[in-house]
Amino acid sequence: MKNFATKIFNYRSYTPIPFLILMLIFQQASAISLIIGFAMALCGELIRLWGVCYAGSETRTTGKVGGVFLVISGPFAYVRNPLYVGNITMYLGIGIMSMALYPYLQLAALFFFYWQYSVIILEEENYLRKTFGADYEDYFNNVPRLVPRLTPYKNDKVEQPPFKLDAGLRSERRTLQAFSSVTIILVVLYLLGV
Repeated sequence: MKNFATKIFNYRSYTPIPFLILMLIFQQASAISLIIGFAMALCGELIRLWGVCYAGSETRTTGKVGGVFLVISGPFAYVRNPLYVGNITMYLGIGIMSMALYPYLQLAALFFFYWQYSVIILEEENYLRKTFGADYEDYFNNVPRLVPRLTPYKNDKVEQPPFKLDAGLRSERRTLQAFSSVTIILVVLYLLGV
């Protein structure tokens, strides 16, 4: 299972591509779907950006699971995997923007990404448990995996990286470019009536 999880982890940046292609080919966007979907996708990207501003460029690694800090601040104080929550929200928002094969493609993507991230998360949890021991166990037992809690988790004993907006924006450049490109393409297709 470890080798399979590692492959999923390494290729996680490419798995949205088939869904994006289908969404562009079969798009049936309307003004309402573009507005609602964009708002949802933007929320997902803002969640990601908030997390990356704390976790840094380590979130872009593809070689192996790892990290210098046990990040428990920012969005990590509410949910253990805010970047994956942000991804799922963003993908679902783009799916709503496109209205392609609605709701079947959106549901298929939702289930696929939930499954993909579940496999990756188990591998990451094993790494964090081995690396950060009791601090991670306390965090694990108090902060949900994918559904945010209402109040922030705190543990003053755990050293935290600083919030770095400039580094977060640099790290998110690829995601922001992809999100902008897909949005522009969907808006143009809608305006052209394609």
